[in-house]
Amino acid sequence: MEYHLLSELIHQQAEILGDKEVIKSRNKQTGKWIGISWKSFSSKILKLSEVLIEWGIKEEEKIGVYSQNMEECLAIDFAAFSIRGITVPMYATSSVSQIRYIIKESEISLLFVGEQFQYNNAFELIQNGELKQLIILDNEVIKSPQDTSSIYFDDFIKKPTSSSSELEKRRKSVKEEDIVHIIYTSGTTGEPKGVILNHSNYMEAMKIHDIRLDYLPKDGLSMCFLPLTHILEKAWSIYCLHKGYSLAVNLDPREIQNTIKEVKPNAMCSVPRFWEKVYAGVQEKIETSNPFVKRIFIDAINTGKKYVFRYRNKGNKAPLGLEIKFWFYNKTIYNMLKKAVGIENGTIFPCAGAPLSDNINSFIQSVNIPLIYGYGLTETTATVSCFPHTGFSIGTVGRVMPNVEVKIGENDEILIKGKTIMQGYYKKPEATKNAFTEDGWFKSGDAGYLTESNEIILTERIKDLYKTSNGKYIAPQQIETRLAEDKFIDMVAVIGDKRKYVTALIIPAFPELEAFASEHRISYKNMEELCKNQEIQKLITSRIEPLQHELANYEQIKKFTIIPQPFTIDSGELTNTLKLRRSFILEKFKNEIEKMYNI
Repeated sequence: MEYHLLSELIHQQAEILGDKEVIKSRNKQTGKWIGISWKSFSSKILKLSEVLIEWGIKEEEKIGVYSQNMEECLAIDFAAFSIRGITVPMYATSSVSQIRYIIKESEISLLFVGEQFQYNNAFELIQNGELKQLIILDNEVIKSPQDTSSIYFDDFIKKPTSSSSELEKRRKSVKEEDIVHIIYTSGTTGEPKGVILNHSNYMEAMKIHDIRLDYLPKDGLSMCFLPLTHILEKAWSIYCLHKGYSLAVNLDPREIQNTIKEVKPNAMCSVPRFWEKVYAGVQEKIETSNPFVKRIFIDAINTGKKYVFRYRNKGNKAPLGLEIKFWFYNKTIYNMLKKAVGIENGTIFPCAGAPLSDNINSFIQSVNIPLIYGYGLTETTATVSCFPHTGFSIGTVGRVMPNVEVKIGENDEILIKGKTIMQGYYKKPEATKNAFTEDGWFKSGDAGYLTESNEIILTERIKDLYKTSNGKYIAPQQIETRLAEDKFIDMVAVIGDKRKYVTALIIPAFPELEAFASEHRISYKNMEELCKNQEIQKLITSRIEPLQHELANYEQIKKFTIIPQPFTIDSGELTNTLKLRRSFILEKFKNEIEKMYNI
């Protein structure tokens, strides 16, 4: 297969796929999905490329994109690639201070903004003279009365141009080593760092995925669900376009439960949180079913587990009786579950970005959902390892990708080499130096080890490891992932660094908690009162005890506090990629934490 520079990818595909649909988006007014062909998308990119040149964008100049997922975000990316520009994506949930930092460091003068929230934040920087120009993607955005410079995207792209010769010159001069993205890490600790990625990083990512995913069909439709700022969605979407797949762009992550059923995609990458909710929903269905239906569900899951893990995953033929039974459940129970989610047409669902519970992973595989669990970082252009089609092992994050080298360094740190590794951190030579060993291995910051089959088993982020006052090491993510399997628990923040025992802040699944209170006639004035109720305390205790049986005694949670409000990005407990900001949580809830150790 031919591997194109990103500047040429869409245009080369358009010559082959022409009038076939490449991207579709949901109209906000009508709710209908409207598509654009490869040929039209190619023309749109070329026109936008000329407009950007006309506006004054120089080679290697940075262009900011501060928006939720929209078709235009992809057009901006590929237009920038065509003129040797560099795009700097920013999470749609980012605050003014967060985008200010990125805009200042990367010297952005032109910023594309999505909806009203992003426009309002960005216009504050315009007023302060920290930014020159806004281009507004959503026509429904209401501009400030003081705004005399911002332009709507539809008007911007219609501007007359005379830059076709300059565009052609730049396209011909694009090189593999040219930078295409500066993607800022979410910064769980310290200031964010801009990861520099170039054409060759993505071209190599396409090659190694073609080798690993050689079983995929030629045609497909992928739901673009994770933010396009997230390297998993960014790299996966580019890979889908390389494959000739079309993309359905999901605007609002909160709408995914509806849009996925409308689109019925063949593929969608996600973080474990999505599958945790699927698992919780199925468990709730099983628990509330009558005894006969419950037996059927349980037998279907056990049949799937036996078929998948004893036979199919090992490349062995199953006994005829089991084959028939699995076929029957696949056509009935499994298909019903998948239809309820909207994934009945699925061929591949990549999942990474955080730990996924082994129990949930095993369950998803057992009901014949093609989940491909993996591991990667922004600095590695996403995938370092992932499950092969068969021969994967639950408990690992998959087999190391072809042409990627992994070894274990000091403190069990995972070290990586390969052509997908970043060029460095933008304007941070010291951080770049510290990110590599003296002989050129990238230091992932993750602890783990390799199996004989070259699979990676992750243990913990090194900086997140706790050491109790008794000298025992605790891996909080492992404990948090295990507890989050329970339907009454939404999130967990484990505490224990330099403490004599482990405690936790627990965010309950509020709808489940309220339903329990109603069923057991527990009266309460507000959520805070409900969380302090003794019956609720007993409930959570009873739910976490069996989940801790396999943990060592020193790893088990001895005390917990139920927090009556969710962890959110806006309130500061979560990063834009939904990871816990542990230092912020420790400070914000220091009084609640101290009470668990002073009693």
